Amino acid sequence: MEAIERAASGKTTAAIQRAGYAGPLIGALLGAFPQCGFSAAAATFYAGRVVTLGTLIAVFLATSDEMIPIMIAEQADPALVLKILGIKVAVGMVMGFIVDALARLARHGAPSKERIHELCEADHCHCEEGEGILGSALRHTIQVTVFIFVVSLALTALVEGVGEDVLAGFLTSNPELSIVASAVVGLIPNCAASVVITELYLEGSLGLGACIAGLLVSAGIGLLVLLRTNRRPRENIGIIVLLLAIGIAWGLLINVTGLSL
Repeated sequence: MEAIERAASGKTTAAIQRAGYAGPLIGALLGAFPQCGFSAAAATFYAGRVVTLGTLIAVFLATSDEMIPIMIAEQADPALVLKILGIKVAVGMVMGFIVDALARLARHGAPSKERIHELCEADHCHCEEGEGILGSALRHTIQVTVFIFVVSLALTALVEGVGEDVLAGFLTSNPELSIVASAVVGLIPNCAASVVITELYLEGSLGLGACIAGLLVSAGIGLLVLLRTNRRPRENIGIIVLLLAIGIAWGLLINVTGLSL
């Protein structure tokens, strides 16, 4: 981000914006990698408008968080892992392109304005006062890391206090609402969410529709980074609601079609 900020010019910005049209494709593929590092990076890039909203949504939907490690630990069929990943990547691509198309229509085709400098102004990091690129990058990283650590600590304490058994009971107590419940739990920016959803599906306690709904919205700390770097609360709420709606819609679609893996 610091390198892009310092090298940004008319041609550089235009090139980034042109590449952004293919962003959902690239974002969905990168988001499929284990853990949630790419979702955190995508959130920061979106806050600076280096990537589009569709690319951010594609990364969030494709992010697997702890799903793959749990499935490997439980010795799940590799074909099953690939099929679920394939669904997440495909949904991420499709929804990412749809979101970008709708956003361009709303802006009448005008590209979004790059706002990397706003990140520096919001954090009061004095990046433009002669500080080197390493110092600026380190300052931003520390600020975001401290925020993630504090919030993650509080969430972990809450999850430990409530207990994963309670989360599991919430997901399975009402089969009719399991898809909605799974999507809501998936929004928790903590690895416990994807762990519980994956384990319940492998145990047969959670259907495929509910599993996909929950895993689609499990963007991990990407949501925390978005809340920290994108200083537009209403926009962040809209993104979270959109993510939740997409997860529920695709979960219901899978149940209606009777898809099984």
